[in-house]
Amino acid sequence: MRQAEVYGYRPEGTNPCAGIKRYRRQGRERFLSVAEIGRLGAVLARYEADHPQVAAIIRLLLLTGCRKGEIITLRWRFYREGKLFLPDSKTGPRTVWLSSAARTILNGLPRKTTWVFPSPLTDSHLSATAVELIWNRVRADAGLRDVRLHDLRHSYASMALAQGETVLTIGRLLGHRDPATTLKYTHMSDTMVREAVDTIGDALGG
Repeated sequence: MRQAEVYGYRPEGTNPCAGIKRYRRQGRERFLSVAEIGRLGAVLARYEADHPQVAAIIRLLLLTGCRKGEIITLRWRFYREGKLFLPDSKTGPRTVWLSSAARTILNGLPRKTTWVFPSPLTDSHLSATAVELIWNRVRADAGLRDVRLHDLRHSYASMALAQGETVLTIGRLLGHRDPATTLKYTHMSDTMVREAVDTIGDALGG
């Protein structure tokens, strides 16, 4: 309604929604446990023969914490010196440092076009729809029906936190400019919380 006034479709000051506060929706948090990651890996191993590109994309999403679009639209010229140099990510140009596992996946892919994941039907990259179609089958087979591809990014941040990385470091890995944004992606597992409680209890108990 506010934008309709800007475009001149409604007279100024006639927005019936003025003064109404937006309903605050509870943020959705979903992080894969170590066991779930193991199940996902086992299912991906079965899909690699028939769907090698999508299997590689899913693995890279979990190993890099990148956004879906950043991996699907990846060009070979972005990959050099063992890193990804993304010229136009959501927050601007950024460098993605790759683990040996991520480099192994990329080094094993054929380089037939400028795209890392070329479409078999067009001269462009593989479509997000095609990736989601296979992902829906993968997550169902892995018993992860409620997990979105974006949740792999959340899980990457959560695992980094579990390994002792700081919020600032994780923010740099994810390409965040604001540490407050990173805090939304990090998650302390029940095990981590329980260990922290036991540590504090032991300290106070002498």
